[in-house]
Amino acid sequence: MLVNSYETIKLEWDAKKQGIAVLSLNRPESMNALNTKMAIEIIAAIEELKYDEKVRVLIITGSGTKSLCVGADLKERNGMSQKDWKKQHDYFEKVTESLREFPYPVICAINGYALGGGLEIALSCDFRISAEHASFGLPEAKLGLIPGIGGTQLLSRIIPIGLAKELLYTGKRFTAKEGQQWGLINHVFPVDILLEETIKIAESIAQNAPLSLKALKNAVNKGTETDLATGIAFELEAYYKCANSEDRLEGIFAFNEKRAPKWLGK
Repeated sequence: MLVNSYETIKLEWDAKKQGIAVLSLNRPESMNALNTKMAIEIIAAIEELKYDEKVRVLIITGSGTKSLCVGADLKERNGMSQKDWKKQHDYFEKVTESLREFPYPVICAINGYALGGGLEIALSCDFRISAEHASFGLPEAKLGLIPGIGGTQLLSRIIPIGLAKELLYTGKRFTAKEGQQWGLINHVFPVDILLEETIKIAESIAQNAPLSLKALKNAVNKGTETDLATGIAFELEAYYKCANSEDRLEGIFAFNEKRAPKWLGK
């Protein structure tokens, strides 16, 4: 088990457990509110993981049982100049961009409040698993703002657009059960087993071929942003990269020999 200690996050991963990395937002005294330091550390950690050949799945969660993240730290923003606000927001944008562009699957284990930028972090992951008591919302309109790190675009791509607009316009909160009904949340668990159950799902992903995982994420993400014919072209390009790989040969051999494959990632 490797553990990297930062000031505002915790990063843990274990190559023996299929390379599942867990990145925890770790400012429990502030309900894991996102400040500049946390944003910089998240970006650095994800950059580190991106080049670690042992990592296959990334889990994002929060420390404690109260909050994933309640959005931007408004205490830090109080009185902030427009120049400093823009500089900070550039870091916030990079946080969600780095999650969307991480080469392998990213799962968000939502352990409590996911509000504002916290929900945008969750939306930037490939899918979401929630604690039963979690509460969600994009309340920016109540503060004279709108979501600015992906919220308006991601929410309306995941749930029906009319429903997304209602949530954005009103800024009202919703529950994990409602999020699951709308297709925003894949699974809901009691908070005491949330991470354990999330890791089980991550393990079922991480046992698959690394090239396939990267190709799947890339094909789905690119394909859903374009027309069907172009999307299928993306799929075929990714398909032949996998079909011509050493891992495809290993997968066939392992299947016929009734053993677990030994992936090379090439």
